[in-house]
Amino acid sequence: MSEADRPWPSDIKLRKAERILEVVFDGGERFRLPAEYLRVESPSAEVQGHGAGQKQTVPGKRNVEIIGLEPVGNYAVRLIFSDGHDSGLYTWETLYRLGREHDAIWAEYLAALEAKGLGRD
Repeated sequence: MSEADRPWPSDIKLRKAERILEVVFDGGERFRLPAEYLRVESPSAEVQGHGAGQKQTVPGKRNVEIIGLEPVGNYAVRLIFSDGHDSGLYTWETLYRLGREHDAIWAEYLAALEAKGLGRD
C-alpha cells in the first residue's frame, strides 16, 4: 500500500458519555467504534499474542470505558481503558480496518465467547 493510499484520520473524537471513539478518515469514512469492541480487539500482545493462533478472547468488557487517548507520533493513538489496559497502539490502518470490518470482527468475537462459555459481563 503506497503512502497516498493509506487511510488518514481527519478527525478523532472521544465521546465518553457514549463510550464511543468516533474516527473520520480523509476519504469520508466515519466510524463509531465502541469502547468494548476496541478493548477486546486491542492490538496489544496481551490480546493478540506473539504469533499466529495466539489471540486471546477477552470476556467481561461490556462496561469498559475509554478514559483517555494519547497520540503516538503521526501514525497511531494509545487508548487508555477504565480497566487499566493501555498497551495497545491503534495505528490509523488498524482503526480503519476495525471500522470497515466491524460487523464480521464483532460476530467472530461473539462466536468465540459463546464457544468458550464466556460472557460480555
